[in-house]
Amino acid sequence: MIGDLIASPVHLVALLAALAAAIWYFRWRDSKLPPGPTGWPLIGSLPALGLMPHHSLAALAKQYGPIISLRLGTTTVVAACSASAAREFLKHNDANFSSRPPNAGAKHVAYDSQDMVWAEYGPKWRSLRKICAVHLFSNKALDDFRHVREKELGILAASLARAGENVGVGEALTVCTANALGKVLIGRRVFEGGEDAGEFRGMVLELMQLAGVFNIGDFVPSLDWMDLMGVAKKMKALHRRLDGFMQRILEEHGRSSGAGGQGDVLSVLLRLKDDPVGLDGQDGKLTDTDIKALLLDLFTAGTDTSASTVEWALAELIRHPHIQKKVQAELDSVVGRDRLVKESDIQNLPYLQAVVKETFRLHPSTPLSLPRIASESCQVAGYHIPKGTRLLVNVWAISRDPSIWTDPLEFQPDRFMPGSKYENIDVRGNDFEVIPFGAGRRICAGMSMGIRMVQLMAATLVHGFGWELPAGQVPEKLNMDEAYGLTLQRAVPLKIQPRPRLASSAYLA
Repeated sequence: MIGDLIASPVHLVALLAALAAAIWYFRWRDSKLPPGPTGWPLIGSLPALGLMPHHSLAALAKQYGPIISLRLGTTTVVAACSASAAREFLKHNDANFSSRPPNAGAKHVAYDSQDMVWAEYGPKWRSLRKICAVHLFSNKALDDFRHVREKELGILAASLARAGENVGVGEALTVCTANALGKVLIGRRVFEGGEDAGEFRGMVLELMQLAGVFNIGDFVPSLDWMDLMGVAKKMKALHRRLDGFMQRILEEHGRSSGAGGQGDVLSVLLRLKDDPVGLDGQDGKLTDTDIKALLLDLFTAGTDTSASTVEWALAELIRHPHIQKKVQAELDSVVGRDRLVKESDIQNLPYLQAVVKETFRLHPSTPLSLPRIASESCQVAGYHIPKGTRLLVNVWAISRDPSIWTDPLEFQPDRFMPGSKYENIDVRGNDFEVIPFGAGRRICAGMSMGIRMVQLMAATLVHGFGWELPAGQVPEKLNMDEAYGLTLQRAVPLKIQPRPRLASSAYLA
């Protein structure tokens, strides 16, 4: 019988993997880990995560507590599902959880972790982040490129004023954000609309969907080579398309400007290729692969998260017309109806800021934080966390925690207004009750730009237009289901009808 089972190499590998998993499980069960479900042989609790892991983990937290341990394949995973738990990991033990675990997305899409998002915590990652902090995300850089964002929003508003019915908001916002980023990153707009823009957004959405899959090979390394879920094959195909997009950007930039002399970020990166000190201050230089990996991060993360957040905000305002009217009244009072919003107006729009903050709370763009890994064994909240344990922070569950938030499932921007209970809670990683950008050393590098872009886009669209659903749809029944991926997309993309509400001269881009 045993001879029959091991008659083929595949059967032998499967048998050895099962035995290893069984031995590992009994050792895992006896350790002083946080509580959690038992799981199945070999695959552990992977099936329990379902299609919406952030929902499933939130449900498990109600049963086991705010810190859960799960066996996913042969990998130990802990999930922090409360603000206090997140603070323990991302503040008190931040240094130990500052690296990313290996996974199929980092290997097959992100140039084998050569980008900033998936790079190991260390000198190279710090160098990449410093480059972005100085040349892209500093207050000075953001102020210097303010006119770019305002110009792109003006172009978007003008196109919407001429648009017909059933406008796909997500795609329009993606084009706007990508073009604003393009002017800063490579010195030119990326899209003029049409098929190229649709193809790019399709690639970004596919990336986020694939990156959000709990791939068996990531958690049972001995089975990775089999690619049982077909994830690696799809990622390799997607990478070829994305790499082609990035390669064209490098080549076109080289033809138009040479290797420098312009103020865009890519020109800075190309000049750094000749830096004798090297990328990490030690012995490596910036390569074309490093540059493409960084551009991939900036274009994909920078467009998808901002566009989807504003799409959720508009959906909520359509469902709550009294809130929409209140925002528009504030905008009309501060800005008037003869021009579009400018970034300098935002500081005088506290209710608009509250609407954006409430959207970040209720619909965080990344519902589960990107995974981290314990560099060393440690103690967290009295539990033993072994070296190599993967950490997930359930941002979605934290921001809907009824022990923190009054009416947590309701869209109530007034909760963040002056005089309210939550007026001092911010979204920049210091208040763990709402951390849409994460927290600690690996907090989203583009947080400041993201906040500015989301605020300006939301203000422009709400101020410039009244928004109506297509005939036959009513706000009370608008589909608000989620489509899970690495980022939180709407299951049904928002299609609405813009009705210009400003003077016609305001839409002259």
